[in-house]
Amino acid sequence: MAKDRKKVIIQAATKSFSLFGYKATTMDQVAKIAKVGKATIYNFFATKEELFQEIINDLAREMKQVATEEIDHEQPFTVNLHRAMLRILDYRETHTLVIKLFQEVKEFGTPACIDALARLEEEILSFIEREVIYALDKGHLKTCDPKITAFLILNMYISLAHTWGLKNKSIPKEEIANLLNLYLMEGIAN
Repeated sequence: MAKDRKKVIIQAATKSFSLFGYKATTMDQVAKIAKVGKATIYNFFATKEELFQEIINDLAREMKQVATEEIDHEQPFTVNLHRAMLRILDYRETHTLVIKLFQEVKEFGTPACIDALARLEEEILSFIEREVIYALDKGHLKTCDPKITAFLILNMYISLAHTWGLKNKSIPKEEIANLLNLYLMEGIAN
């Protein structure tokens, strides 16, 4: 019973944060959406910040799960990486809370939202790093620093999938994989 109430509170808070953002969400709103008393929320979460962190932790786990579902270690590293990155980017683009977090950071620079997005990015980087280490252990990659490689992969995908399209024609997803192979995996030097 307590787990059900906690789940209802988390779902209500996620809805409120997604609709109104972090700044505008109050525990009163969450209680109203969850159809519970405010005191019930405080039985599970001492503060709005604690509730928000629980939701971000769940979001990070979901994003990791989405990416992990795309990994088949029988496939080449680049195939796995591309499929996982596309799922992560699609998740980020379609999950209403993630979209709201980006909006709130852009409009208000809310520290809690900045921290939440940083937490999600760290989870993605950690996932990529683990896959790089796996590929290194199997001899599928040249010796490299897994942290730097993960950072470059993530930022190249984000730049090609989003930033480039702000001032240029968007790049199709298949072409992003080709560009990652050209610039990062193969290198452009003769």
